[in-house]
Amino acid sequence: MQWWIVKRRIHTSWLIAILCCAVLVGVASAQWMNGFDQIAWIVSSAGLAGIILWRRNAYLIPLLIIAGFVCGLWRGSIEQSQLTVYRNLYQSKVVLVGKVSDDPDIDKTGGLVLRISESSINKHQLPGKLWVTAATKYDIKRGDIVTAKGVLKQGFGNFAGTVYRANITKVQRPEPGDIARQVRDWFADAVRVAIPDPQSSLGIGYLVGQRRALPPDLSEALKIAGLTHVVVASGYNLTILVRLARRLFMKVSKYVSALSATTMILTFIAITGASPSMSRAGLVSGLSLAAWYYGRAFHPLVLLPFAAAITVIIDPSYAWNDLGWQLSFAAFGGVMIVAPLMQRYFFGDKKPGTLRQILGETVSAHIVTLPILVLAFGQFSNIAIFSNLLILPFVPLAMLLTFIAGIGALIFPPIATLVGLPANWLLEYMIVVTQYLAKLPWAQTEVQINSWIVAAAYALIIAACFWMWRATKFDLRDSNLVE
Repeated sequence: MQWWIVKRRIHTSWLIAILCCAVLVGVASAQWMNGFDQIAWIVSSAGLAGIILWRRNAYLIPLLIIAGFVCGLWRGSIEQSQLTVYRNLYQSKVVLVGKVSDDPDIDKTGGLVLRISESSINKHQLPGKLWVTAATKYDIKRGDIVTAKGVLKQGFGNFAGTVYRANITKVQRPEPGDIARQVRDWFADAVRVAIPDPQSSLGIGYLVGQRRALPPDLSEALKIAGLTHVVVASGYNLTILVRLARRLFMKVSKYVSALSATTMILTFIAITGASPSMSRAGLVSGLSLAAWYYGRAFHPLVLLPFAAAITVIIDPSYAWNDLGWQLSFAAFGGVMIVAPLMQRYFFGDKKPGTLRQILGETVSAHIVTLPILVLAFGQFSNIAIFSNLLILPFVPLAMLLTFIAGIGALIFPPIATLVGLPANWLLEYMIVVTQYLAKLPWAQTEVQINSWIVAAAYALIIAACFWMWRATKFDLRDSNLVE
């Protein structure tokens, strides 16, 4: 009987999931175990993985894990070998020229925070991304080419280096430049004509993830209330748009519905920028949409490792302590795995309504991301579940009303304020609720934990999921993001 178990053939999808998990571990380990950048490593690991996926025997799984781990080490080692050029530049004054890859943020001192890619230092082209802070008079936008002077220091997370308090000497805006960003800013200006600030800034944040325009006090209130995820380019915003597009055109045809949703995914990523969270959200939503169109279903335990492995193969730095990438996949794990299991365990076969679905997904995403957040920031929001319950059900409506207000301002400027009135009222309600909850003395708790506590927390979450699955026998393939 035992020999039959090890000789049995495993479904290819589960073998791919195991392979992808091993690739992730390999890429992450390349930070400490590099030197595997020779082509022989990828050839041998790919060949071994191919044979195992063909045979599909259970006893070959340890070899599959080794093959995936070596493949990840190879990809991560290539990136690490390219980043070694920075070692001789740390603690030296440099002249940096690079492209602003994401919308600039504003730090606590009022200075700009720039994420620079496609950079050159002292006229030598270099790989990786850089973190640059500066106090400058220039109006810097995504896609601009900046020239900065400062002391290059060691990076953190997935940034190869940092330059604090840089001196920005030149800013170039290429022509035609980032067209998607220009369209976004053009429409945002129209929204501001119809809706006053800070309501317009919040509505624009919901619609296109433009967080920089938010007033500092409102941005801090959203953070305390656990609502930041809905005003940055995130999977939640994209999921709303994809579901809306699919349902609107489903009455026409399944093809038109899938095409419109795909267009929505590509347009949203182009407008917001291909950040780690948006790369993940676009990939997961696209794969879920493709599975729905062809009448298939991805198991979340296969889809998430597959999407994660693809993103780190494209950019290994995501696996090197990129907080946004970690939170992004953790939140989707909560929505795709924990939420459906909780709904089935506590409410049986009854399909959840909109309110119960939002509450379940919010609680689940909060539970799964909480250990990472506490480890990173040493604090967590006590009111996140309450604030999300009071705000999230109205976010799709707020996005729609904000869009209508912007269109109204473009087509009928004289009555723009009147067209934007419903959006203004709803957004004002959201701001009042957020600021009230954020001012509660018990809204936030500070606590320090270590990585062992985080591991124990996730072990407990996995055990709870296993218990609910055993009790309900729920097939997670029945849950789909786009439905």
